[in-house]
Amino acid sequence: MSLETRVMNDLKAAMKAKDPAALRALRAVKAAIQLAKTDGSGKPIDEARELQILQQLVKQRKESLETYEKNHRPDLAAKEREELEVIEKYLPAQLNDSELEDILKKIIDEVGAQSPKDLGRVMGVAVKRLAGQADGRRISEAARKLLS
Repeated sequence: MSLETRVMNDLKAAMKAKDPAALRALRAVKAAIQLAKTDGSGKPIDEARELQILQQLVKQRKESLETYEKNHRPDLAAKEREELEVIEKYLPAQLNDSELEDILKKIIDEVGAQSPKDLGRVMGVAVKRLAGQADGRRISEAARKLLS
């Protein structure tokens, strides 16, 4: 089942359940998918693109959450946190730190990286392989740590 179909089914269920947080989050996902469909590229939306859309929405919510907390707006931060929880349900399970480091060690061996100068090569492979399983910032921090 495609992401769009799952979102539409869950949107109907959220409407029936009168769940405002789920409605806001699912409408945002639906809008992002529609926007991607009509972006003019003419490419169909595959699973990789769906993951990219979801990651972008999660990143936006996290940044907003951080801003609201910094500016002492717990009401808005709570809304962002609720939406974030709903959207994250559609992403694959996130890797914990030890799993992430194990995979990065294998990637570092594969590309023959030896110093922080090789971070770009490691990141190129890691971002593709770990799509949806770890945030780019976490991947970058862990790779830097391992290369230094």
